[in-house]
Amino acid sequence: MGTSAKGSGARRPAQRKTAAPGRRTTSATRSTRKPRSRPSGARNGSRRPVAPTRRNRRSGIRVGWLVAGGAVAIVGLAVIVAAVVWGPELISRAEARDSTLGAAPHAAVEGPGIPAAGSAGTAPAAVTDRVDRAWATATALRLGIPERAMVAYAGAALAVAETQPGCGIAWNTLAALGSVESGHGTIFGGALDDAGRAVPPIVGPALTGTEFDAVTDTDRGAFDGDARWDRAVGPMQFIPSTWQRWGADGNGDGVADPQQIDDAALAAAHYLCHGGRDLRIEAEWIAAIGSYNGAASYLQKVVHAADTFAAN
Repeated sequence: MGTSAKGSGARRPAQRKTAAPGRRTTSATRSTRKPRSRPSGARNGSRRPVAPTRRNRRSGIRVGWLVAGGAVAIVGLAVIVAAVVWGPELISRAEARDSTLGAAPHAAVEGPGIPAAGSAGTAPAAVTDRVDRAWATATALRLGIPERAMVAYAGAALAVAETQPGCGIAWNTLAALGSVESGHGTIFGGALDDAGRAVPPIVGPALTGTEFDAVTDTDRGAFDGDARWDRAVGPMQFIPSTWQRWGADGNGDGVADPQQIDDAALAAAHYLCHGGRDLRIEAEWIAAIGSYNGAASYLQKVVHAADTFAAN
C-alpha cells in the first residue's frame, strides 16, 4: 500500500519466537506455574511456623554441641589464664605455709644441748641447780635472754629429761614460749627479781570473750585477783584452772607459784609433754604448741623464736 504502519498509529503484531528444541521460553514457564497462595495471617513478611523435621532436629543438635563446645573452650582458657596469673602466687603461699609448719620447727625441735652441773647423786631441789652457770650466762648474753629466765628454761628441760625421757623437750622451746608470752617476764616494763619472781606480778586481760575466749572465774580470784573472769598469770601465762592442774614447784620452796619463773617453766614443760608426746617429732611438737595456744599466728611466733634460739 506504500503507507507506513508507524504513521497511521497501528501496532505491528508481535512475532512469537520459537523456542529452541528442548528449551522452555520464559513465557511458557510462567504459564505452566501455579501462583503461590499466601497463607492466612502471613503478612508483613512473616512466615508460618514450620514443623520440625529430622533434618531440623539434627541441625539444632549440631548447634547445641557447637555452643557447648565453645563454652568449654572459654572455661578452659579462663583456667589457663588463672593458672598463669595466680599460679606462682598460690605456690609461693603454699611454700611459705609448709616452711612455717614443716621445715622451720626442725631446728627448734632438735634444740641445743645443755651442759648440766655436777651433782652428788641426789636430784637438786631447784631446777636452776642443774645448769652450768657459765654456759647459761654466755648463752643468755648471746641471745638477749635475761639470765634468770635462761637458767629456769634450761633447768626445767633437764629436770623433765630425767622424769620423762621420752618427751625430748629442749630448753629453746620453753624459751620461745616465755619470749612470746611475756618477753621473759619483762612485759609491761617489769622484770624477774633474783628469786625469779615477776615484779610486778604479770596478770593478763580479763577473758570476757571480747578479745579472747570467754573463761569465767575458776579460782575465786586467788591467782589473778578477779572473782568474775579468769586471767592468764605469770611469765608463762597460765590460766588459773590450768595452773591448778599443772602447777609445779621448780625452785624447791614447797609452793607452786605461777609468778615464779622456775615453777612456771617446769609446769610448762610438764604440760607440753603430757599424753606421752615426743617433741622430737615435728608433728607432735606442733601439736604441743597448739595445745598451749591454738592460733596459727601464735604458732608462727613460737616457731620463729625457738628456731632463732636453736640456730644461735
